[in-house]
Amino acid sequence: MADILALIFTAFGLMLFEIITSIDNAVINADVLRTMSQRARKWFLLWGLLIAVFLVRGLLPFIIFWLANPTLGPIEAFTATFNSDPAIAESIEHSKPVLLVGGGIFLIFLFFHWLFLEQKSYGLRGERTIHRYGLWFYAVISIILAVVVWFSISAQPLMAFGAVVGSTAFFITHGFKENAESQEKALLEGHPMSDMSKILYLEVIDATFSIVGVIGAFAFTLSVPLILVGNGLGAFVVRELTLHNIDKVKKYRYLKNGAMYSVFFLGIIMVADSFGAHIPEYLSPLITMGVIGYFFWKSRRELQKENSKDIQSG
Repeated sequence: MADILALIFTAFGLMLFEIITSIDNAVINADVLRTMSQRARKWFLLWGLLIAVFLVRGLLPFIIFWLANPTLGPIEAFTATFNSDPAIAESIEHSKPVLLVGGGIFLIFLFFHWLFLEQKSYGLRGERTIHRYGLWFYAVISIILAVVVWFSISAQPLMAFGAVVGSTAFFITHGFKENAESQEKALLEGHPMSDMSKILYLEVIDATFSIVGVIGAFAFTLSVPLILVGNGLGAFVVRELTLHNIDKVKKYRYLKNGAMYSVFFLGIIMVADSFGAHIPEYLSPLITMGVIGYFFWKSRRELQKENSKDIQSG
């Protein structure tokens, strides 16, 4: 019974993390869908969901798992997630630090990019000041990478390579996101684009955002089937938000803050775990729920204040 409750707790944490980190994705989808024909909109909401959940979020965890376990072939990597063979379990345990340190670096870089360089609603003291010194982002992440690589070399040389791969993955996905943002701006300003081009654009955006959710999921568990369940449910909820409630969600201004601070803590947990720190399995979902819950409460309180002012002024 306790094991079942732990699985449900982890799956709920995964779902919540997927939802909160995909809010920007849902906003972009909703904005672009409004410019599309009814037929193209229905096609994307049906087949786009299948591609996002079953293809991207379904295959990506297996691909990451396989790349982190080079001694296993692609078929073995797939079956290993459902296999209890002691030899395979030993191989996975040996490669676990490489996977975790790479994912941790990716998430930490993602957080600091948001903190230093991205426009945001300032939810905590100090965020505005840090944002003024945005160029320090490159110094901070360079120092973090150098320190992690230095200690990785003595712990397990492949971990150093994993950390570099994590930083490389961040800059590649960041490049895709920046290009997508410029395309979205041009699209919303009225530049002509066919419905098929818009669908392909949205699929690329979905794939980019899904990387964050999948990499962060490994901070919760190394069980790929459990990741598929949690992320799949989260992706489905994001599609529902896109359809029905995205304008309401956008009013909660600090949800993105909650997502990014969750990303930061999960990145720290992954790096610490890769160096052998004992991290209880419940810690990642607990921190995620706590951080997101706090910023949801803060957003709700701010929204109530604004509504009160509107009533008084009306």
